Amino acid sequence: MSHNYAAQRRETFDTFRQSKGVKLPERAVIDYAFFVEEEEADWAGFERALKAKGFRVKRLKDGETVIASIGPVAVTGEEVWHWEELATRIALAFDFYPDGWELDL
Repeated sequence: MSHNYAAQRRETFDTFRQSKGVKLPERAVIDYAFFVEEEEADWAGFERALKAKGFRVKRLKDGETVIASIGPVAVTGEEVWHWEELATRIALAFDFYPDGWELDL
């Protein structure tokens, strides 16, 4: 089954539309969460590929989740989506699936 990037992008931009009136910083670190899909997923390969694109990587103790952080970057829908799409394309190639993002304030 192919990934629906259009729906994922829409969710990201909806988040910004729904936050109208909320004071957001101009720049922040963005944390993207990914969970493992397959037991034999290549954790090390995934982490190396993310780092090669400038992400900082942390495995959570739950044994299923990787956090990929970037920035500080501009806090706009376009910028958040740019990095989200890049990290998602990498994740899917290594049997990981996106699970949202948040500002690391």
